[in-house]
Amino acid sequence: MENVLNTYLNNTHSDNDYYNSIQLRLPLDLETIISFDDPIYTFDEVLRGCNVEKYLKSDTYETRGRIGFNLVTMLKVVLFGYMINGNISTRKLEKLCVNDIRFRWLLRNENSFPSHMTICNFMNHYLKDKIENIFKEINSYIFTKDNVDLEHIYIDGTKMEANANKYSWVWKNACLTSRIRLYKKINTLLLSINEDLLSFECYRYSLRDEYSIEYLELIISDYEKRFKVDKSTFVSGKGHKKSLIQRYYDLLISHFEKLKEYAYKIETCGEKRNSFSKTDPDATFMRIKTDYMGNDQLLPAYNLQFGICDEYIAVADVNQYACDMDCFIPLMLKYYDSYKTFPKYPVADAGYGSLNNYIFCKEHNMGLYMKFGSYAKETSDMKFHNDPFRSVNFKKDSDGNIICPNNKKFIFLKTSPVKGNRYGRMEEKYICEDCTDCPFRNKCTKSSKNRIINVNKELTEYHKEVIENLESIHGALLRMNRSIQSEGTFGIIKEDRNYKRIVRKGLKAVTLEIFMVSIGYNLMKFHNKLNRNSFVC
Repeated sequence: MENVLNTYLNNTHSDNDYYNSIQLRLPLDLETIISFDDPIYTFDEVLRGCNVEKYLKSDTYETRGRIGFNLVTMLKVVLFGYMINGNISTRKLEKLCVNDIRFRWLLRNENSFPSHMTICNFMNHYLKDKIENIFKEINSYIFTKDNVDLEHIYIDGTKMEANANKYSWVWKNACLTSRIRLYKKINTLLLSINEDLLSFECYRYSLRDEYSIEYLELIISDYEKRFKVDKSTFVSGKGHKKSLIQRYYDLLISHFEKLKEYAYKIETCGEKRNSFSKTDPDATFMRIKTDYMGNDQLLPAYNLQFGICDEYIAVADVNQYACDMDCFIPLMLKYYDSYKTFPKYPVADAGYGSLNNYIFCKEHNMGLYMKFGSYAKETSDMKFHNDPFRSVNFKKDSDGNIICPNNKKFIFLKTSPVKGNRYGRMEEKYICEDCTDCPFRNKCTKSSKNRIINVNKELTEYHKEVIENLESIHGALLRMNRSIQSEGTFGIIKEDRNYKRIVRKGLKAVTLEIFMVSIGYNLMKFHNKLNRNSFVC
């Protein structure tokens, strides 16, 4: 019996040694397990060709405790995660580092695996301020290898929902209106204090149309000293009657706090925004399409702008205002900062066609390939194009006067600045000499008075140039390419790579996230193009 037991134990021990030996041999050569056409090899090639080490230095981040992970290795882990997933959480990255052999291959010189907090701290301390430079460095390598055409750029934007509460809005106009009402309440309060408490003194609190925080603070300080306010004697609750001094003091403090609140909200909105979210003050409420029928909803969001060159994201920007017209010039300035030149053919849809943008293109030798609001009607609806009641179709007499279809002369009224124009451009206003009993009145104007028209010759010439450019053979190809490349890029990012909502909060953190998504998209696009070309060969 004893011999049988010893034999069993010896066999069990030998089986354990056998399995342990297998476990020791498995991870020794990971490259033989990873497929030859896996994205990891393309990713490693690009990162080896880029000098990203110079962007991974931080003088402000204090390192204490154990020696951390290699910064280049950490960058590879993060970027490869975004390359294969589109958008990825730090916790999922942590799991992939443990379970995915491709991440094990990236971490082959490390003795342990980074936690989600380690990855998060790395992104916040090293990447948040340098991610745009890393984006430019990687693009420089990819564009050189793939001979990317930087003269043609296809521009488009999308409004993406922020990580904020839907019903946390703050409206700038509402704050401005409420602040005016508060000024009146402060006036009423100071008037009551002057009559009830300062009637027997020579001193009075002066009334104003508007009150600053500093001035109201001085009044509160003077009130406390003058009436020797002792807060410990203040009463509250049911059955207690406040003294007159306490009542006025509580109202002063209440108005003071409200004034500070309105000042903070108006300052947070700034000049360009009309709203923000309480749970993410950098997010602005915008109309976002939420279903396939185009039904929209007012949600906190950011306006993401991409410039596409040969299917790659050449430039990206994050804006806090919804209008695409205001996003064009900042995007082009970012493009110039990256490539030291402006594109020759910036192609965009009707959301970007404005006088400001056309003048900017002319100043920097760029072609006019951005549609304007009525472009579709101008080119496809001949009834609208030849409408005799449009001011641009009005004829002129021998003296150069504008004549309406009823042969009435338009008289010069005044010159006024073009609304929203940054270049000081002016437009002329003309008024019809007499619209009384005009047989075409219902077709010509809805006004009960004489018709007034605005004449902007410069903008009209730009519109003609845009139509000529886009209706040419080259322009038609550019319009087709824009719908394929720019719309296709957003389709891949949102649907194929499942990035439909922003994860981080704050403009700086959102910018980090968008550039990480863009880098991942470009790396995967480069890998797919390499594989496509290799199979063709």
